[in-house]
Amino acid sequence: MKTKSPYRFIRLLMLAGMLVVFAPQAMAQQKVQFSQYMFNTLVINPAYAGADEALSLTLIHRSQWNGLEGAPTTQTLSGHTLFKKKHFGVGATIVNDKIGVHRNLSILSDYAYHLQVGKTSFLSMGLQAGIHNTRADYASLMGGVTNDPKLNSASISQTFFDFGAGVYFRSSRLHVGLSAPELVPERISFNDTVSVRLSRTNFFLFAKYRITQNENIDYEPSLLLKYMPGLPLSFDVNINMIYRKVLTLGLSYRKSESVDFLFKGQVTPQFQIGYAYDHVIGDVARISNGSHEIMVQYLFKYVETKVSSPR
Repeated sequence: MKTKSPYRFIRLLMLAGMLVVFAPQAMAQQKVQFSQYMFNTLVINPAYAGADEALSLTLIHRSQWNGLEGAPTTQTLSGHTLFKKKHFGVGATIVNDKIGVHRNLSILSDYAYHLQVGKTSFLSMGLQAGIHNTRADYASLMGGVTNDPKLNSASISQTFFDFGAGVYFRSSRLHVGLSAPELVPERISFNDTVSVRLSRTNFFLFAKYRITQNENIDYEPSLLLKYMPGLPLSFDVNINMIYRKVLTLGLSYRKSESVDFLFKGQVTPQFQIGYAYDHVIGDVARISNGSHEIMVQYLFKYVETKVSSPR
């Protein structure tokens, strides 16, 4: 019978323990565990669908807690656009997430209605609906060292329905949004008597404001509050400096978790690339080398001379 290194087994047990400790927070933050969320607000609020006033496509890859075996990796592809004389926005998001023995795939659709409330300001209301599939291969933690059929079959795969809602206000300088992307609780049943609750309702409050220093430099401070019943309030605070509207340098602090460094460059009026490095702090810093995040964004801009854009 083939055996595995005991040290590898111990490391896997340590990772499993960390996932048990951090799982409620990780699940609660799944939709917002991106450092560049302020560049792709659709991932935290369905009411943003269509707010870019053109077809917008964004791809993000995130490798979290590098250096830790089984650490989270996430890929997100999102797109949204505006229809019906700039009143109706639609979007879609695909999220592929891997954490240790867990695999999660979400396919979500977004719908938003945009109401003009000022010369350059809009109030949007949005809904989100989709499916979320979660798989877990707990038997792999044993490394194949057991012949117990109960352990070897300890794998699950379940699909849930997701529903969310949000409101979003935007003007040429101020953006404020409130959302609850996960309104339907998810629970996995291992057998007739054992079940685990994977998620609870999440609430996110996002705000940012643009300050113009001169014709070349703008500053954009932002705040993201994250609340889930039963857990302490968490937050991200950020400040971005924008040079000539083509180069963005940013600094963020995520409560008790990381200090983040951001970069975004506008290669063309349509094409943008971004990068973020999270310098982890706290307990995870002792075993992790930080997190990396890459973003690619393309905006299919169009010209409509009779419409004044709030951006």
